Amino acid sequence: MPVTTRPLAPTHQLPGASFTSLATPTSGSTDTAVWEVRLSPGHPAQPHQLTREEVFVVHEGRGTASLDGVPHPLAPGSVLVVPARTPFSISADGDADLVATCVLPVGGQAVIEGQDAFTPPWAS
Repeated sequence: MPVTTRPLAPTHQLPGASFTSLATPTSGSTDTAVWEVRLSPGHPAQPHQLTREEVFVVHEGRGTASLDGVPHPLAPGSVLVVPARTPFSISADGDADLVATCVLPVGGQAVIEGQDAFTPPWAS
């Protein structure tokens, strides 16, 4: 489907985070998965890695990204490029949600220590 609307996009909920699928293989994308992530302040970040490069574009809120143990502040307009196989996490700071658009090549998988690699449902 070449054009979808946000109300039809599925949203996946985790404690302190929501992921709204925008363009995924399920909706017709063949090369690139795109979703919106909304992180609530006060929730601990989930450290993980990805098998492919991921890009975040921050639209609202403030936060901190940890890339290979190095903290990086995030604010509206920040663009975070996470290289493949790099440990990272993102958390919202302050009182407002951090909202970002995320882009990952189709087939990219998440890796959480001690678990098998998996394709996040918001990217499939």
